[in-house]
Amino acid sequence: MKILFRLNLILLSLMISLSTSYAQEVEENKGSLDSGTIDSQFDYIYSISNNFQEYKVVKRTNLDQLKSNMLDSMRTMRQEVSDLKGLIASQKDSIGNLNNTLVSTETEKQEAIAEKDNFSFLGMGIHKAVYSSFMWILVAVLAGALAIFSFQYFSSFKKIKKAQKDLAEVQEEFDNHRKNMLDRERKLKRELVDAQLGR
Repeated sequence: MKILFRLNLILLSLMISLSTSYAQEVEENKGSLDSGTIDSQFDYIYSISNNFQEYKVVKRTNLDQLKSNMLDSMRTMRQEVSDLKGLIASQKDSIGNLNNTLVSTETEKQEAIAEKDNFSFLGMGIHKAVYSSFMWILVAVLAGALAIFSFQYFSSFKKIKKAQKDLAEVQEEFDNHRKNMLDRERKLKRELVDAQLGR
């Protein structure tokens, strides 16, 4: 934000200096030692100077005024150069600070991403992808164990049903056999009683 403000300030100062130079160019046409660029002042002195043989004769006051104007212009330029150097140095400091801020922000971003992707489980730091993979493997193992136990339960259930059916058949055969044995025993007892009575 500070850089944008400073850039706007530089642009504003350039626009002011351009408008000032444009005003000086307008005044150049009038010609004077009190205003205008150094070039226009030299041209003005040249135009108002007298000729002596092949030389130009210039008034000392005009030369002093031109010298003073040049020194003022040089002081102004030096001040502008100094101000610009200060502005460049402050901008370099701002850029350095912004780079440091950018680096620290990037570090914080990376830490936030790492913290978001990791969490603590039973006192250990685990990455979410590892935890997710572990949980899916655990779910798959439990599903497999459930399938095996279900299969064993249903096969045992079938065996129990068959054993119960076989037991019922054996029980029925035993009951029939016992009934037959009781009938035979009764028959034998009758025959024995009949045999004893018939004596």
